[in-house]
Amino acid sequence: MKMKTFLVGLAAVVLVLGTAFVAVAEEGVTDTEIHIGQWGPQTGPAAPWGSVARGTDAYFKMINEQGGINGRKLIHHMFDDGYNPAKTKAGVKELQEGTGMFAWVSGVGTACGLSVVDYLMERKIPWVGPSSGSLHWIEPPRKYLFAVYPLYYIEAKGLVRYAVEKLGKKRIAIAYLNDDYGKNGVKGAAEELEKLGMKLVEKIPVEKSDTDMKPHVMKLKKADADAVLLWVTPVHAVRIVGTSKAMKFAPQWMSTSTCSDFPLMYNISKGLWEGVIAATFGELPDSDNALLQKYKKEAFEKYAAKGERWGLFFYAGILFAEPLVEGIKRCGKDLTRERLVQEMEKIKDFKGIGGKISYGPLDLAEPYACRQGQKEIFLVKCLKGGKYEKLTDWMEIK
Repeated sequence: MKMKTFLVGLAAVVLVLGTAFVAVAEEGVTDTEIHIGQWGPQTGPAAPWGSVARGTDAYFKMINEQGGINGRKLIHHMFDDGYNPAKTKAGVKELQEGTGMFAWVSGVGTACGLSVVDYLMERKIPWVGPSSGSLHWIEPPRKYLFAVYPLYYIEAKGLVRYAVEKLGKKRIAIAYLNDDYGKNGVKGAAEELEKLGMKLVEKIPVEKSDTDMKPHVMKLKKADADAVLLWVTPVHAVRIVGTSKAMKFAPQWMSTSTCSDFPLMYNISKGLWEGVIAATFGELPDSDNALLQKYKKEAFEKYAAKGERWGLFFYAGILFAEPLVEGIKRCGKDLTRERLVQEMEKIKDFKGIGGKISYGPLDLAEPYACRQGQKEIFLVKCLKGGKYEKLTDWMEIK
């Protein structure tokens, strides 16, 4: 009888301890796996940006082949949202509540990210490296959100400064996607021009559904713009440049890093992208940078699907994920979301294949310093065949 009582008691203790263990186990983490979620447009108007998520996938496979991180493999869950915020929201919720992600990485699009940021932050789920340079990711700073992509705002400032000071342009306009991505470009351009005693001569909103660019180009031409910033999707940008050529309108075209994959842009524009100046955030595809070459050989060449192209968008999926991988490594075996945040905040001057990345605690006076990781960009010009001419060195702009 005593033995029976003892066994019943022992079973109860084991049950309680087992339940306690399950309760404290971190969602999306096992002894052998770490589950990471990501969305990316494989279809729709922003499909050229879809290779970002495919780049992340190849990067994770490379890491797994080399033993994973502290004995755990990265399990990558990626879905196509078609650059549609409603689909982003539904897909993130399904993966988070169905499978359970430890964290999220990258994720293309400002509007798409805005559709899920509150959901992730309320649940204290880390999100590292949104594939979008929006001010929303750092204003206000959020504990579990770590931006990597340099702000569209500073890209616009850098381009405007170059147009005025180096090219002598006097009448600058912008065509922008009518969402937060585009409006961030307008804000940066307008602020920099104001410093220079100038104003935008025209700002033309472009809707995602717009296909006929003649009305937009007519306004730019009427404004007599000698330099035009394009803060739109690659498809819209190509249509604007093509329509302008047909209408004999030839300003200096300048664009955000989202259109700085020159081989791609040159190809889909049938050569019309030649001469465009863009901001960019990562090493150039043909750079002899040792780490970039390692990724090309050990991630791209081994794991990219047949027909995939080595280019900025593909390895941007690596660049945006590098700080997350670094943070997970620093956690050791004790991988929890709170520990990850602590380790991410200690990252200083981390150098991957982009500019230097630094974070800090939330109590820093400047949100730009605590949650905006990369603050450097450089400018490039598209040459014949989609080749690059580097116009500036890395520069930090505020």
